[in-house]
Parts: sequence; structure tokens; C-alpha cells
Amino acid sequence: MRRVASIREALEELSYQRACLFDMDGLIFDTERSFMEQLALVMGERGYHLTREIYCDTLGLSGEELRDRMRGYYGSEYPFQEISREARERLNRVAATVGLAVKPEILNILAYLQERNVPCAVASGSRSDIVRKYIEICHLDRYFQAMVGGEQVGASKPAPDIFLLAAEKLQTKPERCLVLEDSENGIRAGKAAGCATLCVPDMKWPGEEAFPEIDYLVVR
Repeated sequence: MRRVASIREALEELSYQRACLFDMDGLIFDTERSFMEQLALVMGERGYHLTREIYCDTLGLSGEELRDRMRGYYGSEYPFQEISREARERLNRVAATVGLAVKPEILNILAYLQERNVPCAVASGSRSDIVRKYIEICHLDRYFQAMVGGEQVGASKPAPDIFLLAAEKLQTKPERCLVLEDSENGIRAGKAAGCATLCVPDMKWPGEEAFPEIDYLVVR
């Protein structure tokens, strides 16, 4: 694992030779905290208490994997679909009115990659319609040649499916791709797909057990 001070430092070491597969929440946008806040409010209205520790344990998961993890914490009667949908709708309203905060360095990195004709894709556990909506709201769609959402693959991160599909859509091999992720589950998915991995920690610092899966770690 190579520790770097910025995303750009890692890209320069790779000599721009890899297509880039970007996670979205917590990597492109500062939406993990925003969604956690909305989820905590919705859960609280229904008598459930969300902690930061529980939320961080679910980072990178989606679909059935996320549902099962949450029901492991809150019981089989936990109304996962209802609560998740309401929290997402509230965040969507924030995005459509107030807007979304793009993470530091991302705009410069996307412009930097575009100048060098490096193909880029978004590969997010969120639904593809949400991915496209958020990317378009912030006028970032010109930087991406493909967008993949969680419902388009059979298994969510840490399974490699989403990155394999993103590489396919860019018409390149996974081993020619760099995965940019903030979560351990995303990093594991990228490594399982055969990609190089760059971890940009957001809400949670990766545990030592994830270090073998990380090629580059941004340390600010």
C-alpha cells in the first residue's frame, strides 16, 4: 500500500494509463453524512436509533446485503424499504433545492482526467436514476462516459459485479482500471474485480484488515 497526499499524486504515479471508476456517495459528493442525518431522522420518527458506528458498518453496501445488515441490528420487522425510501426522498429534495457539495479535489481531478482523455465511469450502489440525477444536478455528466447503479448488477459491493460492468461499459479490461472509493466494501469490490484501488477515506478510516486490498491510500 502506497500512502499519498492527494488523488492526483496517485494518478501521476499511474501515468494516466488507467480508466477511472468512481464511487459516488462519500467520494464525489459529501452525501454520506447528509444521508446519515436524513436516515437518523426518519428512523427516529419510527422509534429506531441510528448510531454513527452502525451507519459506518453499512458503508458500500446496497440492496439485499444492506437490508440484511440493518435487520441484523434492528430485527426482522425493521421496515427497511419504507425507511430507506423516505430518507432518500428527503435527500433528493435537498439535492434539488439546496444542491450537493462536491468533495474537495474532485472537480480538478475530473478536469485533469478529461484533458488527458482518460475514460471515467461512476459505479455506485445507489440506483442508476439517482446516480444520473445527482451527477446532472451538479453538471458533472460531461466528465463521465458511463454511469452504473446498484440495481444493474446481481450482487452489491463487496462483490465485484458493479466494477466489472463499469469496465465493460468503458470497453476496457478491469486490470486497466483504477477504482476510487471511500469505503472498505468498495475497495474490496474493486480488488475482487482485478482493478487497482485508491482509497479516499470519508466517514471511516479503513481497518488494517483492508490494507492488503488498498494500492493507494490518501492521507491528508
